[in-house]
Amino acid sequence: MGINYFCGMRLFLLTLMVLFSVFNLKAQDKWNLKTCVEYAMAHNLSISQSEIQARIVALTYQQSKLSIYPNATFGGNSAFNSGSNQDPTTFSRVTENYLSAGFQLQSSAEIFNFFSKRNTVTANKWELMAAVANVNKIKYDIALSAANNYLQVLLALKQESIAAVQIQQTQSQLTSTLKMVEIGTLPPLNSTQLEAQLASDSVNYITAKGNTFQAILSLKSLMNIDAAQPFDVEAPPVESIPLELLADLQPDFVYDQALKNQPQQLGNEYRLKAANKSKLAAKASMYPTLSAFGNLSSSYLYFAPKPIYNKLFSGYQSTGLIADAGSGVVYDVQSPEFTNGDIASYYKANSFSSQLSDNLRKSIGINISVPLFNGGNAKSMYEKSKLNIRTIELQKEQDNQKLKQDIYQAYNAAIIALQKFNASKKSVEANEKTYDFASKRFNIGALSTFDLITTQNNLLRAKLESSLNQFDYVFKMKVLEFYKGIGLKL
Repeated sequence: MGINYFCGMRLFLLTLMVLFSVFNLKAQDKWNLKTCVEYAMAHNLSISQSEIQARIVALTYQQSKLSIYPNATFGGNSAFNSGSNQDPTTFSRVTENYLSAGFQLQSSAEIFNFFSKRNTVTANKWELMAAVANVNKIKYDIALSAANNYLQVLLALKQESIAAVQIQQTQSQLTSTLKMVEIGTLPPLNSTQLEAQLASDSVNYITAKGNTFQAILSLKSLMNIDAAQPFDVEAPPVESIPLELLADLQPDFVYDQALKNQPQQLGNEYRLKAANKSKLAAKASMYPTLSAFGNLSSSYLYFAPKPIYNKLFSGYQSTGLIADAGSGVVYDVQSPEFTNGDIASYYKANSFSSQLSDNLRKSIGINISVPLFNGGNAKSMYEKSKLNIRTIELQKEQDNQKLKQDIYQAYNAAIIALQKFNASKKSVEANEKTYDFASKRFNIGALSTFDLITTQNNLLRAKLESSLNQFDYVFKMKVLEFYKGIGLKL
């Protein structure tokens, strides 16, 4: 028992270690831009909803294609009849109980309808392509948002790192100052000021960590990942992020490329083509339609066997009629009477197959339908289709104007972001030199602690602003690359 117990425990602990290792390995997997974008496009709820709508449009398109072919219906019925009825096979009145059944096969096909159905099919095809383009548009928007959120996470991590370095610098200065205070070289006020600065730096670091956590939460929400799930991003150096040359992203050129690759613009083109085909289909509904039809039917009747009796002559009876023979001679008209004798045979319903064959009825013909007046519905639908075309044309023009404006704004924002980034780099360099000189003067007692802290804070602000401007410039460039159709890559 003891050996088995310890063996079982060892196996249990070994299993736990393996599971923990697998879980820990999975938790340590880092997300990069590609995996974030791909996961967001695969799991974002807005994309899932748009894909469902696209599948609905696809079903409409498939149904419209099948509507071109002839339709066929088969029907059957069975009934129990009692009392006075019409024999469905002889059409004579009968008073008895019987079972009846009928079968019918019908088919019809439009021969010519001024291409109404064909134009409808083509319109639905373009609508499907527009629906797919709409899915791609939402995917593009999610991809761009994911890239922005990803860069926000990188920015937050960068600023968190800067805040951590600031703590290390202040801690180092405080350690050195405490030694000088102990030997009486510096007054205790210096160490007290540095301790206050260290507390302030710690607050900045905690705030930076909170910003990182919030940025990760925003990215998780966009990717539809549970907020409690472990999440770690791969943080490449911002300097290594590939960027197109700004000279290759001139707004006019980017706009021409965007007209060809942006899903919104492609969707508008498809919707416009669909509207034109729908107009032709609506116009065709005002003209005659020629169609052919065919019908094949049969019926079956079952009743209880009826006996057939031998007839026995039993005499004559008066009919109440008289026959005038002329010269006043009148005769009473009589009819013979018969009584039923023995049963000679039975009258039975024919077999199922023979009745179906005997009662088979066929019809085939041509039908023409001419719309004369239907409350103005056809005319109204045609006029609405023309207005719909104009609406789509205006929407297309509006979207193109907005696209061009967005591209020019993005280009201008990229230029400004680059200029701010270059200026902030110079500011960081200047503040680093100032801080280096201030540290040297502080170490020899030629600079107060307050001035040193001020110089250090100025450097911190310059670094934070520089990192913000750098990431802002990178994102603005990525937006231009996105419009150009290059895609998103870090």
